[in-house]
Amino acid sequence: MFRSIASRLHSYRSRRNDIRQLQLMDDRELADIGVGRADIARAVRFGR
Repeated sequence: MFRSIASRLHSYRSRRNDIRQLQLMDDRELADIGVGRADIARAVRFGR
């Protein structure tokens, strides 16, 4: 049970870090990788 919680926490933190990194990019950089600013969270959770 502890491993499951730790794994979920690690996944959550990893997703939050990815979202933060993408939010730091400007709109042109996001467009280059095919992600709109409004789609950042969805792109991180479900892939492009």
